[in-house]
Amino acid sequence: MKETPPRPPRTLWIGFTLLFGCMALAFVLWLVDFNRSQHPRLPVIGPVADFALTNQDGKLSTLADFTNHVWVADIIFTRCAGPCPRMTGQMRWLQNQLPPASAARLVTLTTDPENDSPAVLKKYADRFSAEAGRWTFLTGSKREIAALASGSLKLSAVPVKIEEQKDAADLFIHTTIFVVVDKHAQLRGSFETGGDGVDWTNDVAPRLLQTIRQLEHEP
Repeated sequence: MKETPPRPPRTLWIGFTLLFGCMALAFVLWLVDFNRSQHPRLPVIGPVADFALTNQDGKLSTLADFTNHVWVADIIFTRCAGPCPRMTGQMRWLQNQLPPASAARLVTLTTDPENDSPAVLKKYADRFSAEAGRWTFLTGSKREIAALASGSLKLSAVPVKIEEQKDAADLFIHTTIFVVVDKHAQLRGSFETGGDGVDWTNDVAPRLLQTIRQLEHEP
């Protein structure tokens, strides 16, 4: 009669199980630390105050509409013949790069509310194929826009003096940056979109997308 080989003691199996469990846990912790070292936590620049502005559909839009969303914002005006079409094209590119599962939002403020009514903004949004529910264009009174743009988002815009205007569309000098707000209404990043030494395609755009992904994974 063939003898059955002795089985390893139960305690040995338990020991192996615990060992492999510890090794797996150590690997996970190492991976977390590695990811943190590769993408350190972004600083909080400041809080975004509540606002009540009108979107391109003529509806009220407030900070609550962006709660639990990472969002990217800029400031332009539709009559602009300078950097605004480029910036809006870059925002469209960003919209197209965001995966369908992403909850990130895009926000474009106008610095020219006297011209940029909801209807004008709607036409401009359609021109750049703005996705409903993803990309919001906002207008309101100059005071309300300035409170959000300058007060919270660090986006500046100043009128050009009539005697200094180069043409009929040379109305404002404004920042050409995109800013990023996290899910808790905190300003977390600023990205220059153009100018000398700025490489949008190979530098700025990848870093901006990475920042959005990083903030979306924050609790």
